[in-house]
Amino acid sequence: MTQQLSLFEVLARYEGVDTEYKSARGGLPKSLWETYSAFANTAGGTIYLGVKETDDGPVTSGLPDVEKLQRDFWNGINNRQRVSSNILQERHVSVETYGGDAILVIEVPRATRSERPVYIGPDPFKGTYRRNHEGDFLCNEAEVQRMFADRLEQEPADSRILEYFDFDDLDPTSLKQYRNRMASRVSTHTWLAEDDLGLLKKLGGWRKDRRTGDEGLTVAGLLMFGKTEAIQDVAALPGFHLDYRERLAEDDNIRWSDRLTIDGTWEANLFQFYQRVSQKLGHDPVLKVPFRPDRRAQSDAHEALKEALVNALIHADHYGQGGIVVDRFKDRFEFSNPGTLLLSQEQLLAGGVTECRNKSLQLMFQMLGVGDKAGSGLDKIRRSWHAHLWQPPSLSERFRPDRVILTLPLISVMPEDVMARLHQRFGQAYQELSRDEAQTLVIAAMEKQVTNRRLQEMLTLHRVDITQMLSGLVEKGMLGPHGRSRGAYYTLPAQPLEGVTAAFVGTHTAPPTDTSSPHSEASSPHNTDTFPHSEDHSPYSEKPMEADEWEALQKIAAPVAAAKRTPPDAMQEVVLELCRGRFLTLRELSDLVNRSPKNLGERQVAPLVKAGKLELRYPNVPNHSLQSYRTVEGTTA
Repeated sequence: MTQQLSLFEVLARYEGVDTEYKSARGGLPKSLWETYSAFANTAGGTIYLGVKETDDGPVTSGLPDVEKLQRDFWNGINNRQRVSSNILQERHVSVETYGGDAILVIEVPRATRSERPVYIGPDPFKGTYRRNHEGDFLCNEAEVQRMFADRLEQEPADSRILEYFDFDDLDPTSLKQYRNRMASRVSTHTWLAEDDLGLLKKLGGWRKDRRTGDEGLTVAGLLMFGKTEAIQDVAALPGFHLDYRERLAEDDNIRWSDRLTIDGTWEANLFQFYQRVSQKLGHDPVLKVPFRPDRRAQSDAHEALKEALVNALIHADHYGQGGIVVDRFKDRFEFSNPGTLLLSQEQLLAGGVTECRNKSLQLMFQMLGVGDKAGSGLDKIRRSWHAHLWQPPSLSERFRPDRVILTLPLISVMPEDVMARLHQRFGQAYQELSRDEAQTLVIAAMEKQVTNRRLQEMLTLHRVDITQMLSGLVEKGMLGPHGRSRGAYYTLPAQPLEGVTAAFVGTHTAPPTDTSSPHSEASSPHNTDTFPHSEDHSPYSEKPMEADEWEALQKIAAPVAAAKRTPPDAMQEVVLELCRGRFLTLRELSDLVNRSPKNLGERQVAPLVKAGKLELRYPNVPNHSLQSYRTVEGTTA
């Protein structure tokens, strides 16, 4: 038990999108290289050799000769017949010891644009993998070709000259309005002296290929200023799509409270879409507009939303599926575009580096004052959201089809009730904290724990500054450290300070569990009984679950819980019904339906999340130790 609990503190509880356990008692498993390829081609991850997954979480399996295993790994990864490229450095591979057992830890970073695809064997079309919540999957030919297209140092995707297209395929009104918008920003710009064709050439919308002598309209020119029919022509971009959707109606039977899509009533090019959607974002009721007589009435939040919109337009793979989609939900904005990230999320968060598929489109929007080229667009958005004390933006990728989704929540990270309880607990010391320190304690209270990596997502501080801040909060007795190295996390102290009432201690009633297991909820280091910040104090959670509510859930689950075998569709229908209107953890679901967490997670929960039918309580931390799931509003089985 001691060995398992020690391991639990450091490792994620179950395998996930960025965590893989392999026993490796018989040597390097073949599937190791598939996972290496998958992590490298997705978002990176950590492989633990010498650990096996059980229904109660990870346990060490013991490695007979970890030094030999490490040598074999380095020999294998440097063998071009086995793996296309080695993207690891010596610091990425280490040996750790838990409970007397050695573990080989392999940290795989996301491969750069020029390194992908990373594949096993000699054929990239038969050995390229990616990662999702269900594990490693073999990429199809189109996905591999897309990686090669992003990898090659060639002309930007939007610079291609379109054969058989000419100036007549452009919308004159769009060109005129663009010129006026550009002049209102910099009236003396020399490009404004050009005629429409000359301006288009300066912007990259019309180009001459010096190698072939061909000259004509580019993909960028057609996308930005083209007529809808021309853009969607089979010879151009037949899958082109634009969609803005508001879902603000109180009546659930009303699907959209407002919508702008390609319906024949307007010329649906990127410039017109940008103008119309910007206007809707600028009048959004949740964003307060400051009074500024010397400039347009726009807040930094409005500017952040414009930046998010333009990011989706200029970074999209416009040859991909699904088109540009902007969703306005009651509690968030979502900007979605086809394609994959060309940089890792760490590089994007750090800023200062930029990669763009469509450089001419980027230039066109820069002339309007949006679409930052210095790689600080996402950082600008994060700083604005941080200033408004909203949850930080999250950037995610989905595959099949490839899509990038930027989510901007409208939920406060500093709820008044949580801050009041923290002030009650820590007194004047809490009032004297900096805003970042106070927010760190709020996160620890709401999410039961906080890590350096989580704070990098939430705050605008460097990780070194975050480390120093966490150490300072530990010294002040406001946080308690757990684990070590990459597995380190911090929680509020287990015992209230002297003189503080017990009103802050949680009262959440957890469902019955098997306390004999070292990984049961009752013995978990995240158990609510040992923490003075229960789930009912979190803005994401529901009210404490009463006994009669748990009994009602058991009745819903009874048919499948009593059956040895249940068709997948029937099981998913029960899971959706159990999670309708409430968040449930994987452990709670497994107890209700009488199935192992691992099988339930892989076969039912992960597919439902992927299908958009279940939402995560902690979408920014997929492997959060208290991750739970709720049925998406309006979802039917």
